[in-house]
Formats: sequence, C-alpha cells, structure tokens
Amino acid sequence: MMPTVASDGIVALDPRAAALIRLSARIARGGEEAMRQGCIECVGAQVPVQWVEELLLQSYLFCGFPRTLNATREWRRISGVVAPVASPGATRDPAASGAEYERWRAQGEATCAIVYGGFYAKLRHNIVALHPELDEWMIVEGYGKILSRPGLALPLRELCIVAACVAASQERQLHSHLHGSLNAGVPAAEVRQSLQALNGVVADDDLLRAGLLLDRVLGKS
Repeated sequence: MMPTVASDGIVALDPRAAALIRLSARIARGGEEAMRQGCIECVGAQVPVQWVEELLLQSYLFCGFPRTLNATREWRRISGVVAPVASPGATRDPAASGAEYERWRAQGEATCAIVYGGFYAKLRHNIVALHPELDEWMIVEGYGKILSRPGLALPLRELCIVAACVAASQERQLHSHLHGSLNAGVPAAEVRQSLQALNGVVADDDLLRAGLLLDRVLGKS
C-alpha cells in the first residue's frame, strides 16, 4: 500500500486502498445498494481482485455472514469475477487436521501480538474471562485462519477493520484497531486519511467520534 502525492504536495492515501476501505464500511453498515456502489467503486479504482476477495472473507468476522454473503454476491455481479476453485483436499474443518490447526494457532498468536502490542497479554486474559472458547476462536479462526492469510497485507487489513468499526459504531473495537493499525506499521497520517476516506459513506457523527478517538490514541502513543 503506497501513498500518492497530490499536485499540492500533500500525501494522499492510495486510491485503491481508499476504495477498499470504503467498501469495508459499506459492508458493515450499508444495504445492498451501498455494497453495490462500493463494488463499482473498487472496479473503477482498479483495486486488485485479491484485495477485494480477502476483504470479503475477513468481513464475516466483523460484519457477520448475512452481510458478507450479500456483499460477495454484489461483487460477483459487478466485477464478473467468479469464485475461486477450491483446492483438492483443502482443509474445511480445523479439527480435521491437527497440524493445520496448530499452524493457524501459531499464526494467530503472532498476528494478534502485532496488532495488540503491549496489550496482548491483557487482551488474552480478558477474553478468556469472557469465555475460553471465544479466546480460542479469536486466535485460531480470526487472527490465524483469516487475518494471517496472504493476499492482503496486515496494515491494510487493519485499516479496513477500522472502517468497519466506524460504520458499525463499535467504539471499543475501533479503539483497539486504531492502535492495531499503528502497531502494524501504518503511519498516523495514513490512519487519519483512511478515516477521511469514509466521508459520505458513514454517519457524520460516527466519523467525528472516530477522529476524536484517533486524537486520543495518538496522544497516548
């Protein structure tokens, strides 16, 4: 993900990244028409197909299956891209392969540790206190099986998660993933630009609160 430089010298977010981030917000909050518009925007911005495919897969973690299915249906219609063919013998159930499950766990622990940084141990403690199965699913399914996949770099994944949290008014998770974006290596200016890219896509009040929250996060950095 590379920034672009406008004629006035101001560094701007890569327009492909901006379109993907806006689609993430539309999946989280919008109806099918908004999702369709987001897909059209991604096609027009020439967003790499693999980026969109990975965003769609990770959206079920933050937006649920119904919204993910609707968004994927719109993407197939608008882009004309057919679903990839499943690899023969690919693991479908984590319990079907102990080695695969442990690989996802190791990847998940590593990715989650990057995102949460110094708060990682506290996060694991807090989630276990909610329910140990939630902790297991978060690490193995969420951060291991989904968010550690190749095809979309972790910094851009985090910015898309931020967009989904803004759109869904999930301030607690937004706080975590604003930190996560910075921890994953996104410069503060690009995090702010990713929020600005949501103008006209999310509610003005949600966008204002997100900007103020980012100010607080940066004040603690």
